[in-house]
Amino acid sequence: MIRSILVALDDTPGAQRARDLAIAVARRTGAALTAAAVLDNPHAMDAHEAVPPGASAFKERRDAARAKRMAAEAEAAFAACTAAAGDTPFTPLRLADAPEPALIAAGAAHDVIVIGRDSTLGLEQNPDGLAPVIEALLHDGARPLVVVPPGEAPVSGKVLVGYDGSVPAMRALQLFALLGLAGEMQVRVLSVAEERAEAQRLAEVAAAYLRTHAFEAEAVGVEGSHPVDALLAEATAMPAGLLVMGSYEHSGLRTFFTGSATRRLLHAAPCPVFVAH
Repeated sequence: MIRSILVALDDTPGAQRARDLAIAVARRTGAALTAAAVLDNPHAMDAHEAVPPGASAFKERRDAARAKRMAAEAEAAFAACTAAAGDTPFTPLRLADAPEPALIAAGAAHDVIVIGRDSTLGLEQNPDGLAPVIEALLHDGARPLVVVPPGEAPVSGKVLVGYDGSVPAMRALQLFALLGLAGEMQVRVLSVAEERAEAQRLAEVAAAYLRTHAFEAEAVGVEGSHPVDALLAEATAMPAGLLVMGSYEHSGLRTFFTGSATRRLLHAAPCPVFVAH
């Protein structure tokens, strides 16, 4: 069962929804909640930046203004979290390092990291709507993520699990089951293979495993070669309240998570996505 949650705060819509989801899970499970704001001092005060002669005073004033603004944004995010949490306790955490190393280090002390899909996290930019820190957390972090899109959450008591029988997919399935994130939600396992019989077999294996953990799990096998399309269509049709990611490439989850297919899924998923490497 989940014991600790780390949620990354900022003022983007996805981050606000991630905060509310983390609070709801902490309230339901009794897990300890940590809310982190990234101050990103290395970028706010770049010691390696080339400074023209006579411009050092300007740089000092600019860096001080950046640091002050980011500290104010962090305090505003904590205040909003306090208002949203009500009587649910949380620990505020101010991370001075850049987003990637700060969240990787902080995440090691928690069971799961919850982050908005569009989170900016200090001075970090995400012009395509997918926070660059997500890839770093998947590659180098030790904990699974819940990536939360902006917008209203689907009203659903269902979870969709994408499963292909690979070792990374088995690990993701196990973590999802052991953490107990689904609560009382019904689970549908979707597998895609060139032959429907093989897809159904894979789905049944995963569903049977979930049933040993007291989940109500349904197995669905789909014939095809485009698992991302199948997952997105099924998540929308259910609708799913949570999508659990496995791996769909023989080269392994690391390659899968750097590919265009996964970026498209994370961009288009209508619900939060649980991902683990």
